[in-house]
Amino acid sequence: MNKELEHQFVKNLERHQNIAHKICRIYTHDQESHNDLFQEITIQLWKAYPKFRGDSKFSTWMYRVALNTAITLYRKKKRSIQTQDYDSVHFKIKAEPYDDQAEVHLKLMYDAIRELNDIDKALVFLYLEDKNYAEISETLGITEVNARVKMNRIKTKLKSIINP
Repeated sequence: MNKELEHQFVKNLERHQNIAHKICRIYTHDQESHNDLFQEITIQLWKAYPKFRGDSKFSTWMYRVALNTAITLYRKKKRSIQTQDYDSVHFKIKAEPYDDQAEVHLKLMYDAIRELNDIDKALVFLYLEDKNYAEISETLGITEVNARVKMNRIKTKLKSIINP
């Protein structure tokens, strides 16, 4: 990969790294797993970046790769992550520390979201990121109508989990 492409990747990743942190927050239960998943998402993004054509925004593409990485890892290993050697990657990204205290008041919601299946978690995540249903359907590869129906069902399910 040429230096310009590498520079663009690092710049985009640093600008949008909170996407990966938020996905890690939904799919992990502790800081070590969070860090491992963040590292794996970064590696998968780096590997896939040469194929990024710019047909969608970088952030939309990043959501898709990051969610697919999280879902794939957790389906394979049931909450145990195998990671690749980070040192084999030739670039270094300045990672900002993730302030877990900023989301403490959302603990009940995150706990409820964790009880959902992987696809429903992804849909809720994108919804909470204020993505419209067109963007959600594009990212998840489902129809817009299906995304709306699923979201209404998920809202009902989350209410029953939080307030049994």
